[in-house]
Amino acid sequence: MGSEDEERWCVVTGGRGFAARHLVEMLIKYNMFSVRIVDLGSSIELEASEEQGILGEGLRSGRAQYVSADLRDKAQVLKAFEGVEVVFHMAAPNSSINNYKLHYSVNVEGARNVIDACIKQNVKRLIYTSSASVVFDGIHGLTNADESFPYPAKHNDFYSATKSEGEALILKANGSNGLLTCSLRPSGIFGPGDRLMVPSLVANARAGKSKFIIGNGNNTYDFTYVENVGHAHVCAERALASGGIIAEKAAGQAYFITNMEPIKFWEFASLIVGGLGYERPRIKIPVFVAMPIAHIVDWTYKLFGPYGMPVPQFTPSRIRLLSCCRTFNSSKAKDRIGYTPIVSLQEGIQRTIEAYSHLKAEHQHKREGPSKASVYLRGGTAADILLWKDKRKTLMALLVLVAIYYNFIASECTMITALSKLLLVALIFLFINGNLPEKMLGYRVEKISSSCFHLSQERSRSVAVSVASLWNSFVRNFKSLSKGNDWMLLIKVAVSLLVLSFIGVVSRQTLYKTAVLFAFTAFFIYEKKEQEIDSLCQRFQVCMQSKCNVVRKVSTSKG
Repeated sequence: MGSEDEERWCVVTGGRGFAARHLVEMLIKYNMFSVRIVDLGSSIELEASEEQGILGEGLRSGRAQYVSADLRDKAQVLKAFEGVEVVFHMAAPNSSINNYKLHYSVNVEGARNVIDACIKQNVKRLIYTSSASVVFDGIHGLTNADESFPYPAKHNDFYSATKSEGEALILKANGSNGLLTCSLRPSGIFGPGDRLMVPSLVANARAGKSKFIIGNGNNTYDFTYVENVGHAHVCAERALASGGIIAEKAAGQAYFITNMEPIKFWEFASLIVGGLGYERPRIKIPVFVAMPIAHIVDWTYKLFGPYGMPVPQFTPSRIRLLSCCRTFNSSKAKDRIGYTPIVSLQEGIQRTIEAYSHLKAEHQHKREGPSKASVYLRGGTAADILLWKDKRKTLMALLVLVAIYYNFIASECTMITALSKLLLVALIFLFINGNLPEKMLGYRVEKISSSCFHLSQERSRSVAVSVASLWNSFVRNFKSLSKGNDWMLLIKVAVSLLVLSFIGVVSRQTLYKTAVLFAFTAFFIYEKKEQEIDSLCQRFQVCMQSKCNVVRKVSTSKG
Protein backbone atom coordinates (compact mmCIF):
# COMPACT_ATOMS: atom_id res chain seq x y z
CA MET A 1 0.00 0.00 0.00
CA GLY A 2 1.48 3.36 -1.06
CA SER A 3 1.51 6.58 0.90
CA GLU A 4 -1.40 7.87 -1.15
CA ASP A 5 -3.46 4.80 -0.30
CA GLU A 6 -2.64 5.15 3.39
CA GLU A 7 -4.56 8.43 3.46
CA ARG A 8 -7.72 6.75 2.16
CA TRP A 9 -9.96 6.27 5.16
CA CYS A 10 -13.39 4.73 5.56
CA VAL A 11 -15.72 4.71 8.55
CA VAL A 12 -17.79 1.78 9.78
CA THR A 13 -20.46 3.05 12.20
CA GLY A 14 -21.57 0.55 14.81
CA GLY A 15 -18.25 -1.09 14.02
CA ARG A 16 -18.38 -3.44 17.03
CA GLY A 17 -21.70 -4.91 15.96
CA PHE A 18 -22.17 -8.43 14.62
CA ALA A 19 -22.07 -7.87 10.83
CA ALA A 20 -19.86 -4.77 11.16
CA ARG A 21 -17.01 -6.74 12.76
CA HIS A 22 -16.86 -9.02 9.73
CA LEU A 23 -16.89 -6.06 7.34
CA VAL A 24 -14.08 -4.31 9.26
CA GLU A 25 -11.86 -7.40 9.05
CA MET A 26 -12.74 -7.82 5.37
CA LEU A 27 -11.77 -4.21 4.57
CA ILE A 28 -8.45 -4.56 6.38
CA LYS A 29 -7.78 -7.94 4.76
CA TYR A 30 -8.52 -6.65 1.25
CA ASN A 31 -6.19 -3.68 1.85
CA MET A 32 -8.90 -1.36 0.54
CA PHE A 33 -8.92 1.38 3.17
CA SER A 34 -7.61 2.35 6.53
CA VAL A 35 -10.64 1.69 8.75
CA ARG A 36 -12.04 4.00 11.40
CA ILE A 37 -14.28 1.96 13.71
CA VAL A 38 -16.98 4.17 15.25
CA ASP A 39 -19.07 2.90 18.16
CA LEU A 40 -20.57 3.90 21.52
CA GLY A 41 -18.00 2.30 23.82
CA SER A 42 -15.45 4.62 25.41
CA SER A 43 -12.69 2.26 24.22
CA ILE A 44 -12.39 -0.86 22.13
CA GLU A 45 -12.19 -4.20 23.94
CA LEU A 46 -10.93 -7.03 21.76
CA GLU A 47 -11.73 -10.69 22.21
CA ALA A 48 -8.76 -13.06 22.29
CA SER A 49 -9.35 -14.18 18.68
CA GLU A 50 -9.50 -10.54 17.52
CA GLU A 51 -6.35 -9.59 19.43
CA GLN A 52 -4.37 -12.26 17.59
CA GLY A 53 -6.19 -11.78 14.29
CA ILE A 54 -6.57 -9.25 11.49
CA LEU A 55 -8.23 -6.57 13.64
CA GLY A 56 -5.58 -6.62 16.37
CA GLU A 57 -2.83 -6.39 13.77
CA GLY A 58 -4.64 -3.53 12.00
CA LEU A 59 -4.99 -1.53 15.24
CA ARG A 60 -1.33 -2.05 16.13
CA SER A 61 -0.14 -1.04 12.65
CA GLY A 62 -2.37 2.03 12.50
CA ARG A 63 -4.39 0.76 9.57
CA ALA A 64 -7.38 0.68 11.87
CA GLN A 65 -8.37 3.03 14.66
CA TYR A 66 -11.23 3.22 17.12
CA VAL A 67 -13.31 6.35 17.72
CA SER A 68 -15.98 6.61 20.42
CA ALA A 69 -18.99 8.54 19.13
CA ASP A 70 -22.75 8.68 19.59
CA LEU A 71 -24.56 9.12 16.26
CA ARG A 72 -27.19 11.19 18.07
CA ASP A 73 -24.51 13.82 18.75
CA LYS A 74 -23.90 15.75 15.52
CA ALA A 75 -20.59 17.26 16.67
CA GLN A 76 -19.17 13.82 17.50
CA VAL A 77 -20.23 12.47 14.09
CA LEU A 78 -18.64 15.42 12.26
CA LYS A 79 -15.35 14.83 14.05
CA ALA A 80 -15.44 11.08 13.41
CA PHE A 81 -15.90 11.64 9.64
CA GLU A 82 -12.93 14.00 9.17
CA GLY A 83 -10.79 13.04 6.16
CA VAL A 84 -13.04 10.10 5.26
CA GLU A 85 -13.77 8.94 1.70
CA VAL A 86 -16.40 6.26 2.39
CA VAL A 87 -18.91 5.65 5.20
CA PHE A 88 -20.49 2.26 5.86
CA HIS A 89 -23.42 3.17 8.12
CA MET A 90 -24.20 -0.06 10.01
CA ALA A 91 -25.08 1.23 13.50
CA ALA A 92 -28.51 0.31 14.89
CA PRO A 93 -30.00 -0.62 18.28
CA ASN A 94 -30.83 -4.22 19.19
CA SER A 95 -33.80 -5.14 16.96
CA SER A 96 -35.40 -7.25 19.74
CA ILE A 97 -35.94 -4.13 21.91
CA ASN A 98 -39.24 -2.64 20.72
CA ASN A 99 -38.62 0.89 22.01
CA TYR A 100 -39.78 3.59 19.58
CA LYS A 101 -37.85 6.47 21.17
CA LEU A 102 -34.58 4.52 21.09
CA HIS A 103 -34.96 3.32 17.49
CA TYR A 104 -36.11 6.70 16.18
CA SER A 105 -33.23 8.56 17.84
CA VAL A 106 -30.63 6.24 16.26
CA ASN A 107 -32.19 5.00 13.02
CA VAL A 108 -33.75 8.30 11.92
CA GLU A 109 -32.13 11.21 13.77
CA GLY A 110 -28.79 9.41 13.70
CA ALA A 111 -29.14 8.85 9.94
CA ARG A 112 -29.75 12.61 9.48
CA ASN A 113 -26.57 13.37 11.40
CA VAL A 114 -24.63 10.86 9.30
CA ILE A 115 -25.90 12.41 6.04
CA ASP A 116 -25.13 15.97 7.18
CA ALA A 117 -21.65 14.96 8.32
CA CYS A 118 -20.97 13.19 5.02
CA ILE A 119 -21.97 16.31 3.05
CA LYS A 120 -19.96 18.73 5.24
CA GLN A 121 -16.87 16.51 5.28
CA ASN A 122 -17.02 15.84 1.50
CA VAL A 123 -17.46 12.07 1.91
CA LYS A 124 -17.77 10.48 -1.54
CA ARG A 125 -19.82 7.35 -0.86
CA LEU A 126 -22.34 6.29 1.83
CA ILE A 127 -23.52 2.67 2.04
CA TYR A 128 -26.39 2.11 4.46
CA THR A 129 -27.20 -1.21 6.16
CA SER A 130 -30.98 -1.44 6.15
CA SER A 131 -33.13 -4.55 6.68
CA ALA A 132 -35.35 -6.77 4.58
CA SER A 133 -38.04 -6.09 7.20
CA VAL A 134 -38.62 -2.56 5.86
CA VAL A 135 -41.23 -3.98 3.44
CA PHE A 136 -42.81 -6.38 5.96
CA ASP A 137 -46.10 -5.43 7.61
CA GLY A 138 -46.10 -8.32 10.08
CA ILE A 139 -49.26 -9.85 8.60
CA HIS A 140 -48.77 -10.74 4.94
CA GLY A 141 -45.96 -13.08 3.94
CA LEU A 142 -43.44 -12.12 1.27
CA THR A 143 -42.45 -14.55 -1.47
CA ASN A 144 -39.62 -13.59 -3.83
CA ALA A 145 -40.25 -9.92 -3.01
CA ASP A 146 -38.17 -7.43 -4.98
CA GLU A 147 -37.33 -3.76 -4.52
CA SER A 148 -40.55 -2.64 -6.22
CA PHE A 149 -42.44 -3.56 -3.02
CA PRO A 150 -43.39 -0.32 -1.19
CA TYR A 151 -42.99 0.36 2.50
CA PRO A 152 -46.16 -0.81 4.30
CA ALA A 153 -48.50 1.63 6.04
CA LYS A 154 -47.68 -0.09 9.33
CA HIS A 155 -44.60 -2.15 10.13
CA ASN A 156 -44.19 -5.22 12.32
CA ASP A 157 -42.16 -3.33 14.94
CA PHE A 158 -40.49 0.01 15.68
CA TYR A 159 -37.10 -1.25 14.48
CA SER A 160 -38.41 -1.94 10.95
CA ALA A 161 -40.47 1.27 10.85
CA THR A 162 -37.55 3.51 11.78
CA LYS A 163 -35.15 1.56 9.55
CA SER A 164 -37.40 2.35 6.57
CA GLU A 165 -37.41 6.05 7.52
CA GLY A 166 -33.63 6.07 7.79
CA GLU A 167 -33.30 4.28 4.45
CA ALA A 168 -35.57 6.81 2.73
CA LEU A 169 -33.37 9.65 4.03
CA ILE A 170 -30.17 7.95 2.83
CA LEU A 171 -31.53 7.32 -0.68
CA LYS A 172 -32.93 10.85 -0.92
CA ALA A 173 -29.47 12.24 -0.08
CA ASN A 174 -27.95 10.63 -3.17
CA GLY A 175 -26.29 13.31 -5.31
CA SER A 176 -26.06 15.93 -2.52
CA ASN A 177 -22.69 17.66 -2.87
CA GLY A 178 -21.44 14.74 -5.01
CA LEU A 179 -22.34 12.13 -2.34
CA LEU A 180 -23.35 8.73 -3.79
CA THR A 181 -25.56 6.54 -1.61
CA CYS A 182 -27.24 3.15 -1.67
CA SER A 183 -28.99 0.87 0.83
CA LEU A 184 -28.50 -2.85 1.46
CA ARG A 185 -31.33 -4.95 2.90
CA PRO A 186 -29.90 -8.21 4.31
CA SER A 187 -32.36 -10.89 5.43
CA GLY A 188 -31.83 -13.18 8.41
CA ILE A 189 -28.13 -12.57 9.10
CA PHE A 190 -26.40 -15.49 10.85
CA GLY A 191 -22.89 -16.76 11.46
CA PRO A 192 -20.00 -16.63 13.97
CA GLY A 193 -20.33 -13.73 16.41
CA ASP A 194 -24.13 -13.65 16.24
CA ARG A 195 -25.53 -12.59 19.61
CA LEU A 196 -29.21 -12.84 18.75
CA MET A 197 -30.39 -15.65 16.47
CA VAL A 198 -28.17 -18.61 17.45
CA PRO A 199 -28.02 -17.77 21.19
CA SER A 200 -31.84 -17.50 21.17
CA LEU A 201 -32.17 -20.90 19.49
CA VAL A 202 -29.78 -22.44 22.02
CA ALA A 203 -31.54 -20.79 24.98
CA ASN A 204 -34.87 -22.18 23.78
CA ALA A 205 -33.31 -25.60 23.27
CA ARG A 206 -31.87 -25.66 26.78
CA ALA A 207 -35.25 -24.61 28.15
CA GLY A 208 -36.85 -27.57 26.35
CA LYS A 209 -38.64 -25.37 23.79
CA SER A 210 -36.71 -26.39 20.68
CA LYS A 211 -39.17 -29.20 19.98
CA PHE A 212 -41.95 -26.70 19.20
CA ILE A 213 -42.80 -25.26 15.78
CA ILE A 214 -44.88 -22.07 15.58
CA GLY A 215 -47.36 -22.42 12.71
CA ASN A 216 -47.47 -25.21 10.13
CA GLY A 217 -43.69 -25.32 9.69
CA ASN A 218 -43.80 -24.84 5.91
CA ASN A 219 -42.92 -21.14 5.82
CA THR A 220 -39.84 -20.44 3.69
CA TYR A 221 -37.15 -17.92 4.58
CA ASP A 222 -34.09 -16.26 3.14
CA PHE A 223 -31.04 -16.29 5.40
CA THR A 224 -27.74 -14.54 4.75
CA TYR A 225 -24.38 -15.71 6.04
CA VAL A 226 -22.63 -12.80 7.72
CA GLU A 227 -19.56 -12.93 5.45
CA ASN A 228 -21.85 -12.52 2.45
CA VAL A 229 -23.29 -9.39 4.07
CA GLY A 230 -19.79 -7.92 4.39
CA HIS A 231 -19.06 -8.93 0.79
CA ALA A 232 -22.23 -7.14 -0.38
CA HIS A 233 -21.00 -3.91 1.24
CA VAL A 234 -17.68 -4.23 -0.56
CA CYS A 235 -19.50 -4.86 -3.86
CA ALA A 236 -21.70 -1.78 -3.31
CA GLU A 237 -18.70 0.43 -2.53
CA ARG A 238 -16.80 -0.80 -5.59
CA ALA A 239 -19.83 -0.20 -7.83
CA LEU A 240 -20.30 3.37 -6.55
CA ALA A 241 -16.56 4.02 -6.95
CA SER A 242 -16.48 2.72 -10.53
CA GLY A 243 -17.88 5.92 -12.02
CA GLY A 244 -19.75 6.19 -15.30
CA ILE A 245 -22.83 4.10 -16.08
CA ILE A 246 -22.07 1.49 -13.39
CA ALA A 247 -22.08 4.07 -10.56
CA GLU A 248 -25.07 5.82 -12.05
CA LYS A 249 -27.11 2.59 -12.06
CA ALA A 250 -25.95 1.56 -8.58
CA ALA A 251 -26.45 4.88 -6.76
CA GLY A 252 -29.68 5.91 -5.06
CA GLN A 253 -30.99 2.33 -4.97
CA ALA A 254 -31.97 -0.27 -2.36
CA TYR A 255 -30.90 -3.92 -2.70
CA PHE A 256 -32.11 -7.12 -1.05
CA ILE A 257 -29.13 -9.22 0.08
CA THR A 258 -29.60 -12.96 0.70
CA ASN A 259 -27.76 -16.24 0.24
CA MET A 260 -30.07 -16.82 -2.75
CA GLU A 261 -31.00 -20.21 -1.28
CA PRO A 262 -34.50 -20.06 0.28
CA ILE A 263 -35.12 -22.71 2.95
CA LYS A 264 -37.95 -23.58 5.33
CA PHE A 265 -37.40 -21.57 8.50
CA TRP A 266 -37.90 -24.56 10.78
CA GLU A 267 -35.58 -26.71 8.68
CA PHE A 268 -32.87 -24.06 9.16
CA ALA A 269 -33.57 -23.98 12.93
CA SER A 270 -33.48 -27.77 12.99
CA LEU A 271 -30.06 -27.85 11.30
CA ILE A 272 -28.64 -25.38 13.84
CA VAL A 273 -30.05 -26.89 17.06
CA GLY A 274 -29.62 -30.44 15.79
CA GLY A 275 -26.02 -29.69 14.81
CA LEU A 276 -25.39 -28.49 18.37
CA GLY A 277 -26.88 -31.68 19.80
CA TYR A 278 -30.30 -30.45 20.92
CA GLU A 279 -33.79 -31.75 20.22
CA ARG A 280 -35.06 -30.78 16.76
CA PRO A 281 -38.42 -29.00 16.22
CA ARG A 282 -41.32 -31.45 15.71
CA ILE A 283 -44.44 -30.37 17.67
CA LYS A 284 -46.56 -27.79 15.84
CA ILE A 285 -48.34 -25.04 17.76
CA PRO A 286 -50.95 -23.07 15.79
CA VAL A 287 -50.40 -19.33 15.60
CA PHE A 288 -53.84 -18.61 17.12
CA VAL A 289 -52.68 -20.50 20.25
CA ALA A 290 -49.22 -18.90 20.49
CA MET A 291 -50.27 -15.30 19.84
CA PRO A 292 -52.34 -14.71 23.05
CA ILE A 293 -49.44 -16.06 25.13
CA ALA A 294 -47.04 -13.73 23.31
CA HIS A 295 -49.29 -10.75 24.08
CA ILE A 296 -49.26 -11.69 27.79
CA VAL A 297 -45.44 -11.94 27.73
CA ASP A 298 -45.24 -8.55 25.99
CA TRP A 299 -47.57 -6.97 28.55
CA THR A 300 -45.56 -8.49 31.41
CA TYR A 301 -42.34 -7.03 30.00
CA LYS A 302 -43.91 -3.57 29.73
CA LEU A 303 -44.88 -3.88 33.40
CA PHE A 304 -41.64 -5.33 34.79
CA GLY A 305 -39.09 -4.20 32.19
CA PRO A 306 -38.17 -1.07 34.19
CA TYR A 307 -37.28 -3.33 37.13
CA GLY A 308 -34.73 -5.40 35.20
CA MET A 309 -36.82 -8.07 33.46
CA PRO A 310 -34.79 -9.44 30.50
CA VAL A 311 -36.06 -8.62 27.01
CA PRO A 312 -38.39 -11.53 26.05
CA GLN A 313 -38.07 -13.34 22.73
CA PHE A 314 -41.63 -14.68 22.73
CA THR A 315 -43.40 -11.51 21.53
CA PRO A 316 -46.22 -10.92 19.00
CA SER A 317 -43.82 -9.48 16.40
CA ARG A 318 -41.51 -12.48 16.83
CA ILE A 319 -44.42 -14.91 16.41
CA ARG A 320 -45.31 -13.24 13.12
CA LEU A 321 -41.71 -13.47 11.96
CA LEU A 322 -41.49 -17.17 12.85
CA SER A 323 -44.72 -18.22 11.16
CA CYS A 324 -44.81 -16.47 7.77
CA CYS A 325 -42.89 -16.70 4.49
CA ARG A 326 -40.11 -14.15 3.90
CA THR A 327 -38.12 -14.68 0.72
CA PHE A 328 -36.52 -11.95 -1.39
CA ASN A 329 -35.19 -11.57 -4.92
CA SER A 330 -31.53 -10.50 -5.03
CA SER A 331 -31.33 -10.22 -8.84
CA LYS A 332 -31.05 -6.43 -8.70
CA ALA A 333 -28.04 -6.65 -6.37
CA LYS A 334 -26.44 -9.14 -8.76
CA ASP A 335 -27.06 -6.96 -11.83
CA ARG A 336 -26.20 -3.50 -10.46
CA ILE A 337 -23.52 -4.01 -7.80
CA GLY A 338 -22.20 -7.41 -8.89
CA TYR A 339 -23.18 -9.23 -5.68
CA THR A 340 -23.24 -13.02 -5.50
CA PRO A 341 -22.75 -15.03 -2.27
CA ILE A 342 -19.20 -16.19 -1.59
CA VAL A 343 -20.24 -18.71 1.10
CA SER A 344 -23.05 -21.22 0.46
CA LEU A 345 -25.89 -21.71 2.94
CA GLN A 346 -24.72 -25.24 3.80
CA GLU A 347 -21.14 -24.07 4.39
CA GLY A 348 -22.39 -21.10 6.42
CA ILE A 349 -24.48 -23.35 8.67
CA GLN A 350 -21.51 -25.67 9.20
CA ARG A 351 -19.19 -22.78 10.07
CA THR A 352 -21.80 -21.42 12.49
CA ILE A 353 -22.16 -24.75 14.29
CA GLU A 354 -18.37 -25.01 14.61
CA ALA A 355 -18.16 -21.42 15.93
CA TYR A 356 -20.72 -22.23 18.64
CA SER A 357 -19.28 -25.60 19.62
CA HIS A 358 -18.96 -24.28 23.21
CA LEU A 359 -22.78 -24.10 23.32
CA LYS A 360 -23.27 -27.75 22.38
CA ALA A 361 -25.64 -29.81 24.51
CA GLU A 362 -22.75 -31.92 25.81
CA HIS A 363 -21.21 -28.78 27.34
CA GLN A 364 -24.42 -27.68 29.03
CA HIS A 365 -23.82 -26.63 32.62
CA LYS A 366 -24.95 -29.22 35.10
CA ARG A 367 -26.20 -28.02 38.47
CA GLU A 368 -24.07 -29.19 41.40
CA GLY A 369 -26.09 -30.32 44.39
CA PRO A 370 -29.84 -29.87 44.92
CA SER A 371 -31.73 -26.93 43.44
CA LYS A 372 -32.95 -24.08 45.65
CA ALA A 373 -36.52 -25.24 45.07
CA SER A 374 -35.61 -28.67 46.45
CA VAL A 375 -33.88 -27.07 49.46
CA TYR A 376 -36.95 -24.91 50.19
CA LEU A 377 -39.11 -28.06 50.11
CA ARG A 378 -36.66 -29.84 52.46
CA GLY A 379 -36.11 -32.58 49.88
CA GLY A 380 -37.76 -35.95 50.41
CA THR A 381 -41.26 -36.86 49.27
CA ALA A 382 -42.56 -33.28 49.08
CA ALA A 383 -39.80 -32.31 46.65
CA ASP A 384 -40.35 -35.46 44.57
CA ILE A 385 -44.05 -34.62 44.27
CA LEU A 386 -44.00 -30.84 43.70
CA LEU A 387 -40.92 -30.88 41.42
CA TRP A 388 -42.36 -33.76 39.36
CA LYS A 389 -39.33 -35.95 40.09
CA ASP A 390 -41.54 -38.97 40.69
CA LYS A 391 -44.44 -38.56 38.25
CA ARG A 392 -46.34 -41.49 39.79
CA LYS A 393 -46.34 -39.85 43.23
CA THR A 394 -47.21 -36.47 41.69
CA LEU A 395 -50.24 -37.86 39.86
CA MET A 396 -51.39 -39.77 42.97
CA ALA A 397 -51.09 -36.57 45.06
CA LEU A 398 -53.09 -34.63 42.47
CA LEU A 399 -55.82 -37.30 42.48
CA VAL A 400 -56.02 -37.15 46.27
CA LEU A 401 -56.20 -33.34 46.21
CA VAL A 402 -58.93 -33.46 43.56
CA ALA A 403 -60.88 -35.95 45.70
CA ILE A 404 -60.50 -33.68 48.74
CA TYR A 405 -61.70 -30.71 46.70
CA TYR A 406 -64.89 -32.36 45.44
CA ASN A 407 -65.73 -34.01 48.77
CA PHE A 408 -64.83 -31.28 51.23
CA ILE A 409 -64.34 -27.94 49.46
CA ALA A 410 -66.74 -27.81 46.51
CA SER A 411 -69.60 -29.13 48.66
CA GLU A 412 -69.52 -25.76 50.50
CA CYS A 413 -69.86 -27.42 53.91
CA THR A 414 -68.74 -25.59 57.07
CA MET A 415 -65.19 -25.91 58.36
CA ILE A 416 -66.28 -28.16 61.27
CA THR A 417 -68.27 -30.42 58.92
CA ALA A 418 -65.36 -30.65 56.46
CA LEU A 419 -62.90 -31.45 59.27
CA SER A 420 -65.26 -34.10 60.69
CA LYS A 421 -65.66 -35.74 57.28
CA LEU A 422 -61.90 -35.70 56.75
CA LEU A 423 -61.25 -37.31 60.14
CA LEU A 424 -63.95 -39.89 59.43
CA VAL A 425 -62.34 -40.86 56.11
CA ALA A 426 -58.92 -41.01 57.79
CA LEU A 427 -60.23 -43.26 60.59
CA ILE A 428 -61.90 -45.63 58.14
CA PHE A 429 -58.71 -45.76 56.05
CA LEU A 430 -56.56 -46.47 59.13
CA PHE A 431 -58.98 -49.15 60.34
CA ILE A 432 -58.95 -50.92 56.97
CA ASN A 433 -55.16 -50.55 56.70
CA GLY A 434 -54.71 -52.09 60.13
CA ASN A 435 -56.86 -55.14 59.27
CA LEU A 436 -55.28 -55.88 55.89
CA PRO A 437 -52.91 -58.87 55.68
CA GLU A 438 -49.15 -58.38 55.26
CA LYS A 439 -49.42 -59.43 51.60
CA MET A 440 -52.21 -59.22 49.03
CA LEU A 441 -52.06 -60.72 45.54
CA GLY A 442 -48.31 -61.07 45.88
CA TYR A 443 -47.78 -57.42 46.89
CA ARG A 444 -46.55 -56.29 50.30
CA VAL A 445 -49.01 -53.99 52.10
CA GLU A 446 -47.39 -50.95 53.73
CA LYS A 447 -48.66 -50.63 57.31
CA ILE A 448 -49.01 -47.15 58.83
CA SER A 449 -47.31 -47.10 62.21
CA SER A 450 -48.78 -45.17 65.13
CA SER A 451 -45.39 -43.48 65.52
CA CYS A 452 -46.19 -41.49 62.36
CA PHE A 453 -48.65 -39.44 64.44
CA HIS A 454 -46.50 -39.23 67.55
CA LEU A 455 -45.18 -35.76 68.44
CA SER A 456 -41.85 -36.16 70.23
CA GLN A 457 -40.61 -33.76 72.88
CA GLU A 458 -37.84 -32.63 70.51
CA ARG A 459 -40.34 -31.87 67.75
CA SER A 460 -42.58 -30.06 70.29
CA ARG A 461 -39.67 -27.87 71.39
CA SER A 462 -38.77 -27.20 67.74
CA VAL A 463 -42.32 -26.07 66.98
CA ALA A 464 -42.42 -23.89 70.11
CA VAL A 465 -39.04 -22.31 69.24
CA SER A 466 -40.23 -21.62 65.68
CA VAL A 467 -43.39 -19.92 66.95
CA ALA A 468 -41.39 -17.85 69.46
CA SER A 469 -38.84 -16.91 66.78
CA LEU A 470 -41.63 -15.82 64.44
CA TRP A 471 -43.17 -13.68 67.17
CA ASN A 472 -39.83 -12.07 68.05
CA SER A 473 -39.20 -11.33 64.36
CA PHE A 474 -42.60 -9.63 64.21
CA VAL A 475 -41.75 -7.52 67.28
CA ARG A 476 -38.36 -6.48 65.81
CA ASN A 477 -40.01 -5.45 62.55
CA PHE A 478 -42.66 -3.52 64.48
CA LYS A 479 -39.92 -1.62 66.37
CA SER A 480 -38.09 -0.85 63.12
CA LEU A 481 -41.29 0.44 61.51
CA SER A 482 -42.07 2.61 64.52
CA LYS A 483 -38.77 4.46 63.97
CA GLY A 484 -39.93 5.39 60.45
CA ASN A 485 -36.65 4.83 58.59
CA ASP A 486 -37.00 1.45 56.86
CA TRP A 487 -38.92 2.08 53.64
CA MET A 488 -38.15 -1.35 52.18
CA LEU A 489 -39.65 -3.07 55.24
CA LEU A 490 -42.73 -0.83 55.00
CA ILE A 491 -43.24 -1.84 51.36
CA LYS A 492 -42.84 -5.55 52.22
CA VAL A 493 -45.34 -5.34 55.08
CA ALA A 494 -47.81 -3.31 53.01
CA VAL A 495 -47.63 -5.80 50.13
CA SER A 496 -48.07 -8.74 52.56
CA LEU A 497 -51.14 -7.13 54.13
CA LEU A 498 -52.62 -6.37 50.71
CA VAL A 499 -52.12 -10.01 49.73
CA LEU A 500 -53.79 -11.15 52.96
CA SER A 501 -56.71 -8.79 52.41
CA PHE A 502 -57.10 -10.19 48.91
CA ILE A 503 -57.01 -13.76 50.20
CA GLY A 504 -59.66 -12.87 52.77
CA VAL A 505 -62.28 -12.08 50.13
CA VAL A 506 -61.49 -15.09 47.94
CA SER A 507 -63.76 -18.12 48.25
CA ARG A 508 -62.41 -21.38 49.66
CA GLN A 509 -62.86 -23.09 46.28
CA THR A 510 -60.81 -20.46 44.45
CA LEU A 511 -58.21 -20.33 47.21
CA TYR A 512 -57.79 -24.11 47.19
CA LYS A 513 -57.47 -24.35 43.39
CA THR A 514 -55.01 -21.43 43.31
CA ALA A 515 -52.88 -22.94 46.07
CA VAL A 516 -52.73 -26.35 44.38
CA LEU A 517 -51.95 -24.83 40.98
CA PHE A 518 -49.24 -22.63 42.49
CA ALA A 519 -47.64 -25.49 44.45
CA PHE A 520 -47.45 -27.82 41.44
CA THR A 521 -46.17 -25.20 38.96
CA ALA A 522 -44.25 -22.48 40.83
CA PHE A 523 -41.59 -24.75 42.36
CA PHE A 524 -41.21 -26.66 39.08
CA ILE A 525 -40.74 -23.43 37.06
CA TYR A 526 -38.38 -22.00 39.66
CA GLU A 527 -36.16 -25.08 39.47
CA LYS A 528 -35.98 -24.80 35.66
CA LYS A 529 -35.43 -21.00 35.60
CA GLU A 530 -33.60 -20.55 38.91
CA GLN A 531 -30.84 -18.22 37.65
CA GLU A 532 -33.15 -16.03 35.57
CA ILE A 533 -35.71 -15.62 38.39
CA ASP A 534 -33.02 -14.94 41.03
CA SER A 535 -31.41 -12.36 38.75
CA LEU A 536 -34.77 -10.66 38.11
CA CYS A 537 -35.60 -10.58 41.85
CA GLN A 538 -32.16 -9.17 42.63
CA ARG A 539 -32.56 -6.40 40.04
CA PHE A 540 -36.02 -5.59 41.34
CA GLN A 541 -34.72 -5.42 44.91
CA VAL A 542 -31.81 -3.15 43.91
CA CYS A 543 -34.19 -0.90 41.96
CA MET A 544 -36.63 -0.66 44.88
CA GLN A 545 -33.79 -0.09 47.33
CA SER A 546 -32.44 2.80 45.25
CA LYS A 547 -35.92 4.35 45.04
CA CYS A 548 -36.35 3.96 48.80
CA ASN A 549 -32.97 5.64 49.35
CA VAL A 550 -34.12 8.57 47.22
CA VAL A 551 -37.36 8.87 49.22
CA ARG A 552 -35.39 8.67 52.48
CA LYS A 553 -33.00 11.42 51.37
CA VAL A 554 -35.91 13.64 50.32
CA SER A 555 -37.64 13.04 53.67
CA THR A 556 -34.41 13.81 55.54
CA SER A 557 -33.75 17.01 53.59
CA LYS A 558 -37.30 18.23 54.25
CA GLY A 559 -36.92 17.40 57.92
